[in-house]
Amino acid sequence: MATVRLSFSPAPVHVRTARLVGVAVARRAGVAEELLDEVRLAIGEACTRAVALHNQYGIPDLVMVEMSDSDSYTVRVIDRAPIEASIGLTKLPPDELADESLTDEALTTGVGFALLAGFVDDLQVRPVDEGAGTEVRMVWPVHRR
Repeated sequence: MATVRLSFSPAPVHVRTARLVGVAVARRAGVAEELLDEVRLAIGEACTRAVALHNQYGIPDLVMVEMSDSDSYTVRVIDRAPIEASIGLTKLPPDELADESLTDEALTTGVGFALLAGFVDDLQVRPVDEGAGTEVRMVWPVHRR
């Protein structure tokens, strides 16, 4: 079992690197070629969401990404935003979601879970074990050669 850990400052430019590394690790782990686009999109969405939350709340902490391959390919993206920030926007009434005063970052964090659910069959979102933050955990099957 190999584990790759990345951490990066909450800047959108680093999301591309996380996607590239994530797909390379997925390919090496044995994720089917036809799933690699989903892996790329899901990692990008989860990292974009984390970066947006950090920027929205002025959190300078690093965004953490962990990729491991054992019986499956698992990616964990961890942000350090308050848990209320991660789940709060999804509870807004539709008329408030249409409010043009919402920032792009706020929309990104609220819509992110819906997009992720479309890319990943095995998706879990939960508070981190210690401190503030959310862990987005995504799992794909692997096929050993």
